[in-house]
Amino acid sequence: MPTSAEWLEVRAHLLEHRHALALEAVAEYPDVPRVAGTPLLTSPDWMPAGPIPLAGLSLELTASAALPVVAASQLPDGFGSYSEAMAALAAPAVFQNRETYRLLGFTGRHLTFGLGSYFDGIDVGEACAHEYAARVAGLPLRSAVGDPCDPRRRPVNVAISTLTLRHDEVSGEATFFLHWRDPKRVGHAGGMFQVLPVGVFQGSSEADFSLWHCMIREFAEEMLGAEEIHDADYAAWPFAQRLTEAARVFYLGMGVDPLTFATDMLTVAVIGASRFDELFGDLVSHNDEGQVLRGLPFTASNVERFVHQEPTQAAGAALLSLAWQHRAELLRA
Repeated sequence: MPTSAEWLEVRAHLLEHRHALALEAVAEYPDVPRVAGTPLLTSPDWMPAGPIPLAGLSLELTASAALPVVAASQLPDGFGSYSEAMAALAAPAVFQNRETYRLLGFTGRHLTFGLGSYFDGIDVGEACAHEYAARVAGLPLRSAVGDPCDPRRRPVNVAISTLTLRHDEVSGEATFFLHWRDPKRVGHAGGMFQVLPVGVFQGSSEADFSLWHCMIREFAEEMLGAEEIHDADYAAWPFAQRLTEAARVFYLGMGVDPLTFATDMLTVAVIGASRFDELFGDLVSHNDEGQVLRGLPFTASNVERFVHQEPTQAAGAALLSLAWQHRAELLRA
């Protein structure tokens, strides 16, 4: 059992080398498919042949099934879970145990969810990442989870990762936006680039069970700096109405980070240049989770850079790669 100081030393190593460790950890899953040549792991059931409209997915909310108990072993004395240790010893600025929708199954275009919590994912995924960074012999916790793309093996909180494309329909050119995640402010993927916006699938109220509604809130919070939104009335919210009218939104697939098991739905929102400028004229340079990189040309060289050369989160790299493959369909006026 490590001391608190030893645990913090491994945690610091994990944060500093998260990207390199993720590239290395993919070798633990030689039989699991990967997305578009990136480290992101996936299931064949999760990957459509091409982009499909987000509205083409159907959702069901049901009771959550019991899961095998997976207990972290690399915890300092006195702590019963990884999230408890993080909260006491290394809490980022944003670290709340909010209710989430937990993925239970995905068949065709139909997703089944139950209820879970944010810390459910931390207690398994971050604990497995910590175990890997500590070079624990045999990786017992990771081995107990098995296939990380099987929602029967662990609690699967899904983040909706969105590549936002500002499309100039006259010139045909597009630009995209990235987020540099500040490791002092976030509990996951600090020090890495990611697409923008991204948010764990959860509702603003008990009755709010909608992928698009979750995405609308993240657009407002991450790109415009809005305070966290609760009990949203989307029909009476002008921004929500204008964004819904302006954006063409597609689902490209879903995958799992090989280090932390973070699971991301990969989506693209294409917005015409004039409508984008009306909606996001006050685009922020920083938000609660890090820095916003704006207006990067959507070109082969930039895609190559952030897929293969920069420390980009696996989901972001996969999404950029897939979007570039399908750019003709995505940018069709």
